[in-house]
Amino acid sequence: MTASPEPKTSGLRRFARPPAAPPAPPAPPAAGPAMLGMPSMPSMPSAPGAEKCELCATAVPAEHGHVADLETATLACACRACYLLFTQPAAGRGRYRAVPDRYLADPDRTLTVAEWDELEIPVGLAFFLKSSHAERITGFYPSPAGVTQCILDLAAWEQLTAEHPLLGAPESDVEAALIGRTDSGVEYFLVPVDACYELAGRMRRHWRGFDGGAEARASIDDFLATVRSRARAYRPEA
Repeated sequence: MTASPEPKTSGLRRFARPPAAPPAPPAPPAAGPAMLGMPSMPSMPSAPGAEKCELCATAVPAEHGHVADLETATLACACRACYLLFTQPAAGRGRYRAVPDRYLADPDRTLTVAEWDELEIPVGLAFFLKSSHAERITGFYPSPAGVTQCILDLAAWEQLTAEHPLLGAPESDVEAALIGRTDSGVEYFLVPVDACYELAGRMRRHWRGFDGGAEARASIDDFLATVRSRARAYRPEA
């Protein structure tokens, strides 16, 4: 099997650090990722520069791949060798899955504001993940309190994926559909699940005050710009 490029996660662990400033005002209660069938953030390294593969203890660079443990709903940092091992479907008896590094967009099928509003998501940025354990799709949005589950109208979601096949294309447990609404419209992507945790970590780390503040908005803009630059055109056969 041909090795795929090293996943670009830009040091996911650094986004797990708590903000240095006092906590933001209370937000809606955030459900724990494991309870929702989502991989948890990797554990923090004991010291700067001490990042290691959590499967074999080999040192890893800041940009490295991740492996999802489907039994414990956790996300582990992985060296290149371990990452490639778990790209095979039968590896680890199906317990472990390497998080893919693909980013996709579908410029030929525009998602309208009216279609987005049908989902009744209370914020302008959310991601949607299918859990093989729960056998259902769940919506989440990043908030100052962490990752928060949102109530999802499954009928509306099924109709949306029929019109926009990319939204139904993410692999269960390891990829997600990311949708963002801005003043200029709605954009959506297929992204690795670790990118969603990077986004959530940015929110938790940079949010200040009631509306997040300029630093949080700039960080989100930077994240979305990176997603756009990595995304290639979606083709149903891809």
